[in-house]
Amino acid sequence: MVLVVDDQQAVRTALVVVLELHGIGCLEASSPGQALDVIRREDVGVVIQDMNFSTDTTSGAEGIQLFHAIRALDPDLPVILLTAWTSLESAVTLIKEGAADYIAKPWDDNKLVLSVQNLLSLRQARFEALRLQSRDLLAREELARRFDLRGLVYRSRAMHEAVSLAVHVAASDAAVLITGPNGSGKEKLAEIVQANSRRKEQPFISVNAGGLPDQLLEAELFGAEAGAYTGANKLRVGRFEAAHQGTLFLDELGNLSLTGQMKLLRVLQTGEFQRLGSSVTRRADVRLISATNADLRTEIAAGRFREDLYFRLNVIELRVPSLAQRPEDVQLLARHFLGRHAPERALGFTPEALGALEQHDWPGNVRELDNRIQRAVLVCEAGPIQPGHLGLSERAEGAPVSAVPSSASTATPAGPPSSAAPSIPNPLAEAERAVVESALERAQGVVSRAAAELGLSRQALYRRMDRLGIAIERRVR
Repeated sequence: MVLVVDDQQAVRTALVVVLELHGIGCLEASSPGQALDVIRREDVGVVIQDMNFSTDTTSGAEGIQLFHAIRALDPDLPVILLTAWTSLESAVTLIKEGAADYIAKPWDDNKLVLSVQNLLSLRQARFEALRLQSRDLLAREELARRFDLRGLVYRSRAMHEAVSLAVHVAASDAAVLITGPNGSGKEKLAEIVQANSRRKEQPFISVNAGGLPDQLLEAELFGAEAGAYTGANKLRVGRFEAAHQGTLFLDELGNLSLTGQMKLLRVLQTGEFQRLGSSVTRRADVRLISATNADLRTEIAAGRFREDLYFRLNVIELRVPSLAQRPEDVQLLARHFLGRHAPERALGFTPEALGALEQHDWPGNVRELDNRIQRAVLVCEAGPIQPGHLGLSERAEGAPVSAVPSSASTATPAGPPSSAAPSIPNPLAEAERAVVESALERAQGVVSRAAAELGLSRQALYRRMDRLGIAIERRVR
């Protein structure tokens, strides 16, 4: 619903007729007091308010007071200001304070309708984002209550799906293959599987399988008797034997040689092994979890990985998303690492530092983020952490991300200079950001065309882009 606030009945009627012809429901109020009462009682999605409500008053002070009262009731409720030239300065002041737009009297019906439709859509998207955020929060809390997540810190739905699958397959003894880029948290997911299995009180043995040369692989995995090879002065218990009745985690499996793959397959097929230098056959009851950053199907096609071993290991596959695929986890993880590396220091982050963290690509994933925070703690002598303390690239230290493709036109758009991109809260502002970016892309970066599509003035769109941290990168074709 749209609330139309104006002391003149004719103005209210004209606005209501225009909006209702386009299927937009309306409510009316003739004074600021009535308007606030309606907002308290009804589900108002947009307010269109006049700037003056008393006869012979043109200062705009009443409109300013009403706007502030609306913001106090609902800070996210979009407000469009109806202005005459005498109150234009007041309207511009309120735009800087967060008003959605201003429309001069007499207004353009098409522009007014487009602006209202756009703002209603954005508000609905915000409510939907809030609903999903609330649902996801409850799901995370329920999962953490029922299962041991080993202190894992996350907020994203992508990571929640991986964790949910991990805890639900943990009860079985099926082999688990964890895939994902380096530094994304594959070992942490393996720990979660083990911690929620029937083997949780038994050993959890981890070994970097890809880092073992063939001549040491058998001794490392299966053990060796004293004297079995040069330098073997005492009995060596292998990892399979050490993990008996527990869990064996084979990391970097994709780097295992074909010879090593064959030896591993043999013990998986029979459940039996022999120590080097011994003819005694031994058995180990082991739950096997393996991990790799390689695309094993591609490796199989290239002849570098055995298909029969792949199917032995991949009864259940858990995919860990990269940090770039879950940007909503970045700030949460950064604060977690800051608390871990500087528990006695009240450091915190500047808004610019948080923006730099969000804009970085994180090729090293969670491990890189941990290292960056540790570095910042070491080099920051006092006060909050600044972008420079993080040691990120120039782009990550505040350069805005392009909102349109590189094929956009050549001229730089005229308009007010944009300040440094603010930190965009997730997921609420992302819905609005997506709408604006889509309009800019369809308009090939021409701000006036995008503004017309969204029902905004060009200056209003510039202000919204500045608030959302959207910049137009223009390149010569």
